[in-house]
Amino acid sequence: MTQDTLQQFYIPEEQSVYLLSHDDAKKLKDWVELCQTQLEQLGYRDIELVGKGAYGFVFAGVTALNDEYVFKFTRITLAQQFQDRLEEEAFMLEQVDHPRVPRLIAFQRVRKQSILVMQRAPGINLEEYSLRHGRLPPRLVVNIAAQLADILRSLRREAGPSGKPIVHGDIKPSNLVFDVASERVALIDWGSSVFAQLDANQQFVNANVMELMSDNLQQTNARLGDVYFIGEEQLNGGLSSPRFDEQGAAATLYALASAQSCRFGHRGIPATSLGLPMEFARVLDAMLDPDPRIRMRAGDYFIEHMPRLARTVMIDLPTKPEVATVPVWIRPSQREIDTVVYSSRKSFLREEDGRDALNAVNDVQLDRYYKNFMQGMGETEKAFLAAVSRLGKYPVVGGLAVRWETDGVYIDTVLNLHDGELKAAFIAAVNNMVNLARAIYRRGVFKSCLFNARDTLHIDRGGPEEVFVPEPDMTLPYEVSAAPDLDDKTRVHSYFEDGPDPEEFLQLPGEIMQCLEGLNAIHHTGLIIFEALPTHLKIHSYYRLLDPAREAEFRDCLSAMLSAVSLIRGLGVSGYMKMPYKDTKAFSHIERLPERYYPKDPRAESAPAS
Repeated sequence: MTQDTLQQFYIPEEQSVYLLSHDDAKKLKDWVELCQTQLEQLGYRDIELVGKGAYGFVFAGVTALNDEYVFKFTRITLAQQFQDRLEEEAFMLEQVDHPRVPRLIAFQRVRKQSILVMQRAPGINLEEYSLRHGRLPPRLVVNIAAQLADILRSLRREAGPSGKPIVHGDIKPSNLVFDVASERVALIDWGSSVFAQLDANQQFVNANVMELMSDNLQQTNARLGDVYFIGEEQLNGGLSSPRFDEQGAAATLYALASAQSCRFGHRGIPATSLGLPMEFARVLDAMLDPDPRIRMRAGDYFIEHMPRLARTVMIDLPTKPEVATVPVWIRPSQREIDTVVYSSRKSFLREEDGRDALNAVNDVQLDRYYKNFMQGMGETEKAFLAAVSRLGKYPVVGGLAVRWETDGVYIDTVLNLHDGELKAAFIAAVNNMVNLARAIYRRGVFKSCLFNARDTLHIDRGGPEEVFVPEPDMTLPYEVSAAPDLDDKTRVHSYFEDGPDPEEFLQLPGEIMQCLEGLNAIHHTGLIIFEALPTHLKIHSYYRLLDPAREAEFRDCLSAMLSAVSLIRGLGVSGYMKMPYKDTKAFSHIERLPERYYPKDPRAESAPAS
């Protein structure tokens, strides 16, 4: 489980197709069509792509008997050892017999292509549900916790053909399918599952003396799950144990209760601050504690007492709409928004230098689908970056700048959400980001741009020695909206306030910088990022003109900047962002959010005032 392994093979989120070069996008489209054709030839109908990742694609389809199945394909370009993992996943799934685990139907190969066929669990995965609804109600979190504890109890004592406990190894919200009507969950994706080497008491599962003396029991058989959710032992290559899944379950429940996409925020935003029942919240915090002895005791308590905790009388309490701590603008749009997050100036968040690992990944979506860039950071710093990445899972464009000083945290934002129905969930995500920033005690500046990948311009060239030549009809997109003139010119935000970015290696030509200076004098908000690769240039942008009277001048600046693209030399990324005006929000530092629990008498809380 070296850094190299992490870097090369753990890519849980697929890059937006709109960020791919034309050739790569065509290969992806052709590959998806090939999989669909193969499934249709096997007699299935209503084929749809339901997921994709580093190892392959997942489709759903219906049989002639109207049974709903899921089909998992490996990427045929992967090394054989990774293609073989699909067959191993089928074998492990076959060992599990539980009503909350969709069963294996078949494993087959079609023209060297491995396909794993499983039952399809009804519903939506809990990561998607969380993104739509924000923080889950405490009653629902406890209900899900009871079902997870039931699954873990079964895996601990799994008899099966092997007679060994089984470790799922990748419990997280996106691997739990939630049926909204029945509130039942199903645990899916057994690609990281193994037979446990240690039992829950950390004793070797094999009693055979010869096996105990073999080297096989000194080396972990564990696979890496999502590093946003797995515990320290699994991340650091410990011998596989049911404790791994306790950590995944605790991280999942914490993330769902707090509207986050990771486990790392529990120090700044503890489970005891989320309005959960006191006993349950304290168990959850203890399961995430840095001390492994506390974690193990809490895990045992969770497994043993969750059935009792689940019988607690709970109702969904009325809640007041959450107020955004920084401005959030709702701008409904008919256009499809495919948000991508690009962040820079984050090296100061590291406790040790991670520059080498970052330089090896030359892609603007580093934050979104590579996880190892967080290594060397504290827990809260990781949670803050994950909270910024979560914003990119909404249809939003804009940017943010966070400045940490000794006397507090200063945040500038321009966040335009294009779907009003997601407002409550998005505000919860924004407020988490702010609270996590407040719990970080450092000095430095962090910047992040959120752009629509569908607006990205792509320019190809034959090789690094050639120039990038835009197509004649290519233009940088922008929007126009009237805004009050600013009487106070000191409130105008500048592209150049923080100077050159130390983490960006592309040196833009003087002609482009002159165009940016010209734009800087026109009242607007926006961002532009140039990403130069050996044979490909991507120009990511978002522009909103706030002074319609100067549209011709504005358009000329954008046109001149695009014409100067042929002068770009070198490789790397360079970006600039401009807020509509200075509206900095100041926040004090916090150690952690205060305790807040579910009431002992919920009916009294929900009763209307007389």
